[in-house]
Formats: sequence, structure tokens, C-alpha cells
Amino acid sequence: MADSPRQFDYIVLGSGIAGLTFALKVAHVGTVAIVTKKSRAESNTNYAQGGIAAVTSEEDSFESHVQDTLVAGAGLCNEEVVRGIVEAGPERIVELIELGMKFSERENGNGERELDLGREGGHSQRRILHAKDVTGREIERALLESIAANENIQVFENHFAVDLITTRKLGQGDANRCVGVYVLDNQTNAVETYSARTVILATGGCGKVYLYTSNPDIATGDGVAMAYRAGVPVA
Repeated sequence: MADSPRQFDYIVLGSGIAGLTFALKVAHVGTVAIVTKKSRAESNTNYAQGGIAAVTSEEDSFESHVQDTLVAGAGLCNEEVVRGIVEAGPERIVELIELGMKFSERENGNGERELDLGREGGHSQRRILHAKDVTGREIERALLESIAANENIQVFENHFAVDLITTRKLGQGDANRCVGVYVLDNQTNAVETYSARTVILATGGCGKVYLYTSNPDIATGDGVAMAYRAGVPVA
């Protein structure tokens, strides 16, 4: 294990849409390390084929989208959360487009180009934006290109997050805070210490624990396991 830790302001574990988006949001206020156990593009995001539901048409409305979601959720949805997500949707779409995301378009009756909105199960309006049938891959591409152009962000590919470093494990007081990560370099087999004031777990799910699944091999629940070992309640 290396003696001196690598110092960052933020450490992000995972290189999917959640981790990459967070990294871009905070890179203007500090240094960011993105740690991913495979190549930077290898994430569940990269395999997502479906589109994104958002209100972008004049014929659509937030209320319609909210009600469609609540009905499809069969009473299990938190309406306040649903409204917050639905109302934030259009702004997130604009952000993706500004990053270089290329959604599929079509020609309207006036000969102008517009978003090719689809209608899928549970939706009463056409509100599904997509990039052919590789929407996730296109999102990942746009995000990674922005990441590569940002000098405050470093991406550590083929680096495996072994465990979180907490003050409790270090015997530093009663409060339990995460102060870093032990990281294995898969190419050198060396374990290094990465320290930061903020550590983000964006490692995805654990679908690969099942025998039959379309989840990629990386979906092994590493972040959930690390959080549990650090004392975080896991539902």
C-alpha cells in the first residue's frame, strides 16, 4: 500500500450517468477523482436502450405526466417526489443537449427539425426522447467527452474501490464520517489511499447477483456492500 494518500476534494465511485453528472457539477469548485473498476464507458448507463420521459411538447403538461406516473405506479409513488422529478425534467434535457447529447429528430409538417417524441406504455402523450435505440450510450458519450475536457477531473480506469475509510474505523472520535477510499489498481495490484472531504457512491445496483440477467458484469453491488460495512443503513 502506498504511504502518502492521493488528495482530492471529491471522490466519485462509478462512471455512469449519476457519477459523471455529479463530477461535472462540482468540478468548478474543486478537484474530482472518478474511480471505475473497468473502462470509463463500462456502466449500466451505457447499456440503457430506452428513452427519457420529459415534458418538451406544447401539447403536453407537467400535470399530465404526473398523473400518468401516479397511475402507472399503482399507489406506490410519493407524489411530491414525482412532481419534483417531472418538473425538473425539461431542464435536465436542455443540460444534456448543451453537453452535446444528440437526440433523434424528425421533420415536422413545416419542414423543420424537431425532437422525435415517442409514446410508450403508461403515457398519455408523446414525451419519450431517445437516441435511436442506444440512448444510454449516447448520454455516456456526451458526458465522457465533457469529463475529458475538464482539467479538474481525473478518471482512474481499472481501479477497484476496496473499502471506504471512515473516522470510526480510524478510531477518530464518535462521529462516523467517510474521509476516503482504499483503491486497488488492477494493473499494478497496488492498493492506494485516496482521501477527500466528500465521497460519492455512484456504483449502480447488484443485478449481477442473479443467474439470469441482462445486467452487465459490473453490477455487483460494490457500493451497497461498502456502505453497509461503513455503518450505513441499507434497505
